[in-house]
Amino acid sequence: MVGTVDETPAVRTLQLVVPGWPGHRPGQHLDVRLTAPDGYRAQRSYSIATPADGERLDLGVERLDGGEVSPYLNGELRAGDQLELRGPIGGYFVWDPALGGGEPVLLIGGGSGVVPLMAMARARRLAGSNVPMRWLSSSRTLADVVYRAEVEQLAAAGDGFEVFQALSRDAPPDWAGHRGRIDEARLTEVAWPPEAGGRTFICGPTTFVEAMARALLKLGHDPARIKTERFGGTGAP
Repeated sequence: MVGTVDETPAVRTLQLVVPGWPGHRPGQHLDVRLTAPDGYRAQRSYSIATPADGERLDLGVERLDGGEVSPYLNGELRAGDQLELRGPIGGYFVWDPALGGGEPVLLIGGGSGVVPLMAMARARRLAGSNVPMRWLSSSRTLADVVYRAEVEQLAAAGDGFEVFQALSRDAPPDWAGHRGRIDEARLTEVAWPPEAGGRTFICGPTTFVEAMARALLKLGHDPARIKTERFGGTGAP
């Protein structure tokens, strides 16, 4: 590992250099395995936050209290430490600007579920693509918004990338975004109309992902164009 970046009080980016890394597609993840001195092993999957860039890649890790792996990765790991990795993994929840066909894209993330979506947004920027892309994320508080400054910079470029944020628990008085959890009405405002086609990628806690997918289906979206990635842990954002 070459460095870390604290994205929020609970989410940290691990900046890695992986010799011989074969490359990956935006949306893929990898497994991290830790081995204790007594031989006990624990393994967890983490999403890659960056598009392919040689032997460099970033992982997004949320610290889960009581977890076996995330407290070490998020708090104890230091530059120069080595990790045992396996990947890249996954070919379903992926998007590549070269293969997207110009279709509009909707990215919906709950909490740290935005990590693989960030890889897609960064891949779009790296490719100089102007494919219409909307980012809709839900966080508990303003301090919990992962990649807030970067996605706002992407939106400021004026090339078809739009950002919509929701704070579900506590919002400052001057907050201009959505207050409360993302509901069907908010999805109606942000999602591309079903007749526009396009693809939707949803990632976050299981309950969040299922709620978003059900709402989109109710609004008439094609289930074949909705890709989901879910995880356990901290519950709905």
